[in-house]
Formats: sequence, C-alpha cells, structure tokens
Amino acid sequence: MTADNTATPEPSAPDGGTRRDFLYLTAGAVAALGTVSAVWPLIDSMNPAADVTALSSIDVDLEPVAVGQRITLKWRGRPVFIAHRTEAEIARARADDANPGLIDPEPDAARVQRPEWLVIVGVCTHLGCIPLGQRPVDPRSPFGGWFCPCHGSMYDTSGRVRRGPAPRNLEVPRYRFLDGTRIQIG
Repeated sequence: MTADNTATPEPSAPDGGTRRDFLYLTAGAVAALGTVSAVWPLIDSMNPAADVTALSSIDVDLEPVAVGQRITLKWRGRPVFIAHRTEAEIARARADDANPGLIDPEPDAARVQRPEWLVIVGVCTHLGCIPLGQRPVDPRSPFGGWFCPCHGSMYDTSGRVRRGPAPRNLEVPRYRFLDGTRIQIG
C-alpha cells in the first residue's frame, strides 16, 4: 500500500504466476505430504500381522481321513472344511449340477480337484457364521451338506447354497495336491 491508499500490484513471474500462487502451491504440497505421512501408519496397520502371513499356506496330510469323514482346520484365522466324500455324496453332487434351482450355479467338477475330496472355507456367505455339519452329531441340511442355524442357509455336499439368504456358495480356497495324500492350502 502506498500513502494514497492504492495497492501496488504484486510483481509477477515471467509466466504470469505470482509469489502468492507459489505460496499456495507450496502450502498445499506440504499439507498433502503431511496428510499422507499421518494416514500411512493407519493404512499400514491393515496389513496382516507376521504370524498371519506365516500361516498363509498350510500342508495337510489327508491319509488319516476316512471315507465319509469331515475334518476342520484353521487357515488364516478361518475354518476350512475338508470332506472325504462317499460315492453317494459325489453322485448326489453331480446329479444336482443340472438343478435349475441353484442360487449360485456352479458344477461340482469346478469346485473339486479330485471328486472324493471337497475343500471349502467353512464360513457362511450370508453373515459370516460357521455352518454346522462337520461332526456326525451336527444337524445337516436336507441336501446332505451344511446348515447355518443363524439364518437358515443350507448347502449341499458340494458346498453350494441351496436355500436361505446366503448369496453365494461356500468359498473354495486355493489349494493343490502335493502327492496322493497331501494338499497345500494357500
């Protein structure tokens, strides 16, 4: 400001920018950098812990599992159901492939690597409950599979949802056979 109360124009750079523009851009860049450095620890804390990462894959020996038996193990903090299916269960699952009433149609052959072994994550796809049907004394669905008592979702012998509010089949984790009786999940 001059003595006659008129503002003197701010000197401008050759490209038309002013010192004020430079200060705004610099302050914005510093604020963005500060925000990123403050939020990064929160984002980084969402990565899995070292103990969870160490359990990212597990080897399972299937030799002691008898035909018709189901076992449960824990992988990445979730239950995994492994069923050594009988010939009748395999036949029932294959017969249901053509059923037009499947909520999430998927053939049994796409859900298993070997027909006698079904490997699925034992978490209901509706609200994350753990379905019953692993133990011989548990109630099972009328389709021979699993039953989620919380909201009534029913699964067949291939882990496909047949009734209830569950929108998808039980998840098949990534797994592979290491040899005739051992698999690696993860």
